[in-house]
Amino acid sequence: MKNNCIFCAIGAGEIPSFKIYEDELVLAYLDINPFSFGHTLVIPKEHSRGILDTSDEMLGEIIKRVKKVASHIKKTLPCDGFNILQNNGEAAGQSVHHIHFHIIPRMNGDELAFHNSPGDMAELDKLAKKLAIKN
Repeated sequence: MKNNCIFCAIGAGEIPSFKIYEDELVLAYLDINPFSFGHTLVIPKEHSRGILDTSDEMLGEIIKRVKKVASHIKKTLPCDGFNILQNNGEAAGQSVHHIHFHIIPRMNGDELAFHNSPGDMAELDKLAKKLAIKN
C-alpha cells in the first residue's frame, strides 16, 4: 500500500471498490459508510494529503470530475440535490489523509441536515475585515 494510504490502494485497484467512474486521474466510488443513498467519494489517484497540498492544476482537474459525477448521480438516482463535502485535517473530520470529495445525494425532507443560527453582524464585519484577502 503506497504511503500506507488506503485511498492510494483503492485508486491503484489493490483494494476493491464499488467503482462508478474512473479515468487516468481520478476514481469515483460508493462510500461503504454512506450518509445517504448514492454517497460517492471522488479521489485523485495521485496521493495528496489535503486541499492545501494539492496543486491548483490537479484541483481544477478533480473538480471537473466531481461535477461530472455529481451530474450523473443527480440524473440517474434521481435526487433533489446534493452536497459536495471536502474535509481537511482531523479537526475538520478528515479520517483518511488523502484528498477526497464527498458527493452526498439529498432528497427534499431527508433527515440529513446542516443547521446554523444567525450571526452577530458586528462580529461578522470585524471578522470579514480580518480575513479579507488583499490582491
